[in-house]
Amino acid sequence: MRALSELAVAGKRVFVRVDFNVPLADGRVAEDTRIEASLPTLRTILAQGGRPVVASHLGRPKGVRNEKYSLAPVASHLAGLLGCRVTLAKDCVGRDVAAAATNLPPGEVLLLENLRFHPQEEKNDPAFAAELAALADCYVNDAFGAAHRAHASTAGMVSHFKGCAAAGLLLEREVSFLSRLLVAPERPFLAVLGGAKVSDKIAVIESLLARVQGLCIGGAMAYTFLKVLGKPIGRSLVEDDKLDVARDAIARAKSAGVEVLLPTDHVAADRPEAGAVVRTVSADAFPPDLLGVDIGPETARRYAEAVAAAHTVLWNGPMGIFEIPAFSAGTRAVADALPRCKGTTVVGGGDSIAALAQAGKLDAVTHVSTGGGASLEFLEGKVLPGVQALEEAA
Repeated sequence: MRALSELAVAGKRVFVRVDFNVPLADGRVAEDTRIEASLPTLRTILAQGGRPVVASHLGRPKGVRNEKYSLAPVASHLAGLLGCRVTLAKDCVGRDVAAAATNLPPGEVLLLENLRFHPQEEKNDPAFAAELAALADCYVNDAFGAAHRAHASTAGMVSHFKGCAAAGLLLEREVSFLSRLLVAPERPFLAVLGGAKVSDKIAVIESLLARVQGLCIGGAMAYTFLKVLGKPIGRSLVEDDKLDVARDAIARAKSAGVEVLLPTDHVAADRPEAGAVVRTVSADAFPPDLLGVDIGPETARRYAEAVAAAHTVLWNGPMGIFEIPAFSAGTRAVADALPRCKGTTVVGGGDSIAALAQAGKLDAVTHVSTGGGASLEFLEGKVLPGVQALEEAA
């Protein structure tokens, strides 16, 4: 991919695909991590005399205009962060939008209205892609979180910018760090995986088994693995249709010499809600009437020690229902241990990032991936259409 530093943007209209799919509340941006992540790229373009024409999706308006998903709150929020005028276009294509892009003054930003107000965006419609491309002289993709989608703004329009398309600073950093995990991670490499479903992570597990020396499994997905091993799991969430997948993963890990750490104790409750009756139980003595809501303190200590001893750590997925304070200790233990890792630490997934923020450790890790599904697909070894398009246009 061409880097942003290799792109001559002075005096040019620069189409910048960003990921401003942020939560809104009462007409305001409720959480702006993704907007903040785009600022270095936008500031670089502005400082070099480029005129950013910024585009994003927000929510799932299903191809129709819906003011609930308007980027208007994002425009005002972005203006405050950048300290310059940000004009929200009435649409993302059309004669008026083209005129606004052509007449965009230096030092200002034009933010296009939600791309997904048009069904052609997600269909990667060639005519729609061409109309978007006509708004700019060069193209920058800084939306790693949407790079796994073959949409008009992430893939289709890039072919119109042969030799003048580049990766934004965020996307370049994401690809660099995630590639490092796949190609040359410093050993020992430990993956800590959690969340609800084995099915969400099995492809990542299969990819990582050839690369990691250790694998810590937590969250509800751990109970599918524990059931395979004949452990009692009470009423804990389990994917019975994925038992063979979990069994195969355990066998492959053993064959590859990968140490798989599973919970040896649990925080169990009578219901997965605040105010529930909570007990710490052994993995060999799980009460039949309770369900698992977090890894237990002994498991949390083991996982934290493994993280601290590793030279590379990937963390994706909470260890329990961390949103409820009584069920958050295991996830917090992993977050607290990350700064003690001797090398590179990469955290991905919205829940893991939220837990890291709760623990005040966002600045204590090497890289926080904004990608979500994109980072998982990248780690699975899949080709991301947004990245591939930039490579072909280089």
